[in-house]
Amino acid sequence: MRAAHGSLLERITVDPDVRFGKPCIRGHRITVQQILEWLSGSASQAQILADYPQLEPDDFLAVYAYAAQLTGGTKVSRG
Repeated sequence: MRAAHGSLLERITVDPDVRFGKPCIRGHRITVQQILEWLSGSASQAQILADYPQLEPDDFLAVYAYAAQLTGGTKVSRG
């Protein structure tokens, strides 16, 4: 499962020139934080995908993997 986690984390990008360096999904301007806020606000994955067609289902798994590492106290790395 570790290798799958790593490949999912590759979907999370951090660029100081995009959204002030916040973790984003595959270079898009959609942040990990936004996805988590939408989901916690009762939006479904299907609703988010309909509103943001540039997203893919695996992007949600990447968000969950990223959040799991952060809450586990482990520094998030992609490799």
